[in-house]
Amino acid sequence: MAGVIEEKMKGYRTAPFDARFPNTNQTRNCFQNYLDFHRCSKALSAKGQDVTPCDWYQRVYKSLCPISWVEKWDGQVQDGSFPGKI
Repeated sequence: MAGVIEEKMKGYRTAPFDARFPNTNQTRNCFQNYLDFHRCSKALSAKGQDVTPCDWYQRVYKSLCPISWVEKWDGQVQDGSFPGKI
């Protein structure tokens, strides 16, 4: 499993097409990948496993989301006021 992810990440250039978000507006895609990254990290950390597979979500949301949004969300996560369920 980890080998497959590493191979995909090697050729990674930008966020791939996601059939869940077929429209031009990628705001929901950005937000969903941000949530998925934090959920993945939290779940794997709780099990004591390596969080490297979660890097995929981080790369996708960093390529889709404006930096100002990510900084704002990171602050909200630290404050405990983030609106999403992580």
